[in-house]
Amino acid sequence: MIHVGVCGFPASRDTLFSSLEVIEIQKTFYDLLSEKSLRRLFSGAPPGFLFTLKAFQGITHPASSPTYRRTQLPEHFEASHLGFFQPTQEVEESARITLHSAELINARVIVFQCPPSFQPTPSNLENFYRFFTHFNRGSLLFAFEPRGKWPEETVRKVCEDLRLIHVVDPFFGDPTTPSPYYFRLHGRGKYHYRYTREEMENLATKLEHFTGEVFCLFNNTAMFENAQELKGILKGSSP
Repeated sequence: MIHVGVCGFPASRDTLFSSLEVIEIQKTFYDLLSEKSLRRLFSGAPPGFLFTLKAFQGITHPASSPTYRRTQLPEHFEASHLGFFQPTQEVEESARITLHSAELINARVIVFQCPPSFQPTPSNLENFYRFFTHFNRGSLLFAFEPRGKWPEETVRKVCEDLRLIHVVDPFFGDPTTPSPYYFRLHGRGKYHYRYTREEMENLATKLEHFTGEVFCLFNNTAMFENAQELKGILKGSSP
C-alpha cells in the first residue's frame, strides 16, 4: 500500500484531510507544541487518517543550527547539550516531548532527520546507538534520514541493528532497509521546485515496484499539487 502525503500544511487542514492519506507534522521539529493544539489536530482528522511527525531538533541538531531561529527553548536547556543524540538531560527531555507528541496524534512514524554535520564518527555512533537502544518506542516506527557522507553499508548496519527505517529521496537513492519504506521528496536540488508530469510518472513506476507499505511525503513548494498528481497517476495505473 502506498500512502501519499505532504510535510506540513500547504493547504487548509480540511483540504488536506479530504485529499490525501498522510501528513508529516513539521512543527514538532521547530517548536514544543501544546497538548491542546495536537489534540485539536487529531480530533479534526477523519477516521483512519495517518500522521507521522518530525522529531524535535533538540535531539538531532546542535544549537548552532539556523533552524533554532524560530524556536523558543525551555529556559533550563543548555545550548551545548543539544543535538547529536548526546547523553544529556536536554536530549532526553526532547525525546520525551517528541514521544508524547506522537502519542497525542497516534502517529505511525517518528522521523529523525539529521544535519549534514552529523557524520558517522565513533563518538556520534556511540551516542546514536545509546539513544535508540534506550528509547522505548512501543508500537511506533522510527525513521532515520542521514544527510552528508554516510556510507551505504554504515546506514544499513545501524538501521538493521536499531530497527530504523532508512529515509531517502527516491530521485537520489534507494533505501537500504525493507518495508515499510519512507520517502521524503525535497525537490530536484532545491525546495522551490515542482516535479514534472514525467517525473511523477517515473516516481509512480518506481514506488509500485516496492512490496509492502510505502510512505511518500513531498517536501517542496509545490508539495500539494505534486501529491495530488501522484495520487491520480497511481489510481489510474491500478488494476
